[in-house]
Amino acid sequence: MGIRERLSGNEAVATAMKQINPDVVAAFPITPSTEIPQYFSTFVSNGQVDTNFVAVESEHSAMSACIGSESAGARTMTATSANGLSLMWEMIYIASSLRLPIVMSLVNRAVSGPLNIHNDHSDAMGARDSGWIQLFSENNQEAYDNTIMANRIAEHKDVLLPLMVCQDGFITSHSIENIELIEDDKVKEFVGKYTPEHYLLDSENPMAVGPLDLQAYLFEHKAQQAIAMKNAKKVILEVAEEFEKMTGRKYGLFEEYKLEDAEYVIVCMNSTAGTAKAAADELRANGVKAGVLKVRVFRPFPGEEIAKALSKAKAVAVLDKADSLNGQGGALYEDVVSGMYNEKLTIPTINYVYGIGGRDTTVNDIKSVYSDLEKLESKPENPYRYLGLRGDK
Repeated sequence: MGIRERLSGNEAVATAMKQINPDVVAAFPITPSTEIPQYFSTFVSNGQVDTNFVAVESEHSAMSACIGSESAGARTMTATSANGLSLMWEMIYIASSLRLPIVMSLVNRAVSGPLNIHNDHSDAMGARDSGWIQLFSENNQEAYDNTIMANRIAEHKDVLLPLMVCQDGFITSHSIENIELIEDDKVKEFVGKYTPEHYLLDSENPMAVGPLDLQAYLFEHKAQQAIAMKNAKKVILEVAEEFEKMTGRKYGLFEEYKLEDAEYVIVCMNSTAGTAKAAADELRANGVKAGVLKVRVFRPFPGEEIAKALSKAKAVAVLDKADSLNGQGGALYEDVVSGMYNEKLTIPTINYVYGIGGRDTTVNDIKSVYSDLEKLESKPENPYRYLGLRGDK
């Protein structure tokens, strides 16, 4: 029987971290993720966890400390946003290349510049090829649940990759929602004890961390990272199945909302999925067969599975809350159409960049996308579009 509570997304993640009780948390404050280490530090000072909390002078130092502690065999977690992730840039690649299963809460926010503290996905999209697993969370419950599952996924022997749990800054991080928590003892049993096979403090089996890796080996090591990322897909589903048995809450690589007979489908991530579902419900009431595919796992990207889920649609719109600035659409769009192409699936598909810098995206905005899909021709004249841009026609 779960515990009913009302928490913000940041409180929910901090509570999950408390229940996990990691060995080390190293973090530096940055809006809108600041509350996570702030709440967690109170758990440390109150004696509710026995975590070693490391207060550092920058996000680069935070990830450096995480790498040091995880290399030493300590289960390690952190949190950041936007420019904080950017300052970690060098170290996030090192964390994944060293195969360190660090878990980070990434509260999504626009990356400067110009300076903006509100939500879009430019931080996560910038790190999409850094070798980190990426889970996205529609609401506070999912942010909590994804955090509970994260260590199990990252620490699996066939994976051993760092993982970031994403949620939308302010939209979910600071909004209070009803949530169902899991009992502490069940979380402890589910997450289990961290027992790494190789770590620096194992004096009987000395090892080197971060040695020079030149032409003779780097290619193979990068290929091993890619294999681990592919392995993560299966592990994510296995952990989710076990999580469902414990809680009754089901998670997959993505969520299919009214896709069984959907003719017009929107693909999106994070909190926008809730708005898209509301729009689909209204249109369904008027006879429009609208559906939503919410991507939960962005890395590894489930291209084959998404293509299969979209195979019956007449038209598809992919919504990106970050612009790749390449003239060819956003990152989610590129991955979706790549998956469709590989599966020889030809469906009219358009891309909308939306919500940059926290601009509101309403139910009516989403309904306008469905309206465009109803009029979409086999070869769209303009597949790269903006949603909610002032002056856009």
